[in-house]
Amino acid sequence: MTLLISISAALSILLLGIIIFNALTIPRFREETDSQELPLVSLLVPARNEEDNIARCLKSLLSQDYPRLEIIILDDQSTDNTASIVDRMIAGGDNIRLLRGQPLPAGWLGKNWACHQLSEAASGETLIFTDADTSHARDAVRKTIATMQTYSAGLLSIFPQQITKTLAEKLVVPVVNLLLYSTLPLRFAYWFSSPTLAAANGQWMAFTRTAYQKAGGHAAVRNKIVEDVEMSRRIKRAGERLLVMPGNNLVFCRMYNDWRGVWEGFSKNLFGLTGNTYSTFFIFMLVLFLACVFPYFALLYVGGDPLLLVALIANFLLRLVLALRFKLPLISGILLHPIGVIFTQLIAINSMIKSRTGNLTWRNRTIALHGKAETG
Repeated sequence: MTLLISISAALSILLLGIIIFNALTIPRFREETDSQELPLVSLLVPARNEEDNIARCLKSLLSQDYPRLEIIILDDQSTDNTASIVDRMIAGGDNIRLLRGQPLPAGWLGKNWACHQLSEAASGETLIFTDADTSHARDAVRKTIATMQTYSAGLLSIFPQQITKTLAEKLVVPVVNLLLYSTLPLRFAYWFSSPTLAAANGQWMAFTRTAYQKAGGHAAVRNKIVEDVEMSRRIKRAGERLLVMPGNNLVFCRMYNDWRGVWEGFSKNLFGLTGNTYSTFFIFMLVLFLACVFPYFALLYVGGDPLLLVALIANFLLRLVLALRFKLPLISGILLHPIGVIFTQLIAINSMIKSRTGNLTWRNRTIALHGKAETG
């Protein structure tokens, strides 16, 4: 027990150190660019069965204060009113172009195929892919372009400010963000060229067209379920700069709105975040359990062991920094922290099982991995 407590304390301090490093070193968005020439920006939105979100997303994109942009949405064979909602907005005078998605070819996953079609239709020198369940501050595009130019980034990816309302969201969404902010020093993704130090979020990915083409575009990741991370690695292999930032007060997203959505949504990709490899998956699971769950169980048996108290304080500070710097729930995060981690780990195990048995589904499609296409 003493050894486990020592390991737990060390891992908790390590995770806390990384999240503090991120909180202190992530650069701020630039307000204006020094360049006299502003690139044409293509805002690209893949959408499948997004009738509840699409109008809000497009209205926020239409309100951007950036002067040179086009907005293209691809309806990925939706079975709801997504396309008709966009058609009504276009008829009302909104400057949006709607593409009708082509049937899914063999060897492609749905979102990757949708993004590829959008990239083929885009005219911009900068391509920004964003999801239909996001919304955006008026200066999101302007600050993105200014920051990319300042840092000479081939890809700037933003992790949106997550909106959580139900208990399920408050339990799981912050833990997934915790995994990012406490395991990868995000500045390293910019400073170092190694593809292993890479991350991205498909909810907002801004590429220069040159970098996108050098990385092979979405065609190069056609069968990757966590295509955003794989694209970030390919950007680095292409010799381009990668910048990863939190989108506080800039890009917003409510990913899921009930228990079922949280369970199915994260079951789709949590195993993929570890590269679909058992060794990496179980290492992450063990580290997360020892650092964030074990101290609370050990407290019942050991009491006031100094190292155990260090681990518990580190966990408290983890959630405090996560809430204050990255705008995630504070009270529920602190009080329900180990429960949220356990529930997230259960979803991760489900993700692993479904990935290996070929039972992943999303948006009424079965996702077939390892180079096979989805069936829709």
